[in-house]
Amino acid sequence: MEQTAAAEDETLMLAWAGGDAAAFEALYRRHRDPLFRFLLGQLRDRPLAEEIYQDVWQRVIAARSGWKPEAAFATWLYRIAHNRLNDHWRAQRHRPPAPADADLRTAALADPDDPEGLAGREETRRRLQEALDELPEEQREAVLLRLQQELSLEEIGRITGVGRETVKSRLRYALDKLRARLNP
Repeated sequence: MEQTAAAEDETLMLAWAGGDAAAFEALYRRHRDPLFRFLLGQLRDRPLAEEIYQDVWQRVIAARSGWKPEAAFATWLYRIAHNRLNDHWRAQRHRPPAPADADLRTAALADPDDPEGLAGREETRRRLQEALDELPEEQREAVLLRLQQELSLEEIGRITGVGRETVKSRLRYALDKLRARLNP
C-alpha cells in the first residue's frame, strides 16, 4: 500500500508539473495534515508551525518544474520541511522554550470522540509531549517521522541526511529514553 501511495504521489506530481492544478490539490490534501502535525510536533508553537508549513508548500510550488522522481514525493516533501526547520533553528541559535500554554495547545489537538477517556488521554499526551521535549532534537525528529509519518529508516535517513544505522540508533536511544520516562 505504501508503494501504491508513493506511485500515486509520483503520478500526481508529474501531472502537476505538467500544469494539472487538480493534481496539486490531491497531493496537498493527502499530505497537509501529516506535514502540519510533524511541524507542530517539532516546533510546539502553532503560529510558527503554520508559518513554516506555508513556507514548505511555497518551496514545493517553486520547485515543481524541476522535480524529478528520484525519491518518493513524501521523502522529498519532508526533506524540504527538515531543511526549513534547520534554517529556523540556525536563525534562532537555540531551541526556544515550549510556550507557556503548550499543554492547552496539545489538548486542543485531542480527538473529541470519547469524552469519558479524554482526561486520561490528555494526561498521557501531556506526559508523552514532556518526554518528547526532553529528547535531543535529532532523536525527537526521528521518532516523529517514524511514528507519526510512518516513514522507513531509509526515508528518514534521506530526509535528515544521515545513514540508516544512524537513524536506527537515534530511534533506539529515543525509545529507550521515552520508555524510562513514561514507565518509571
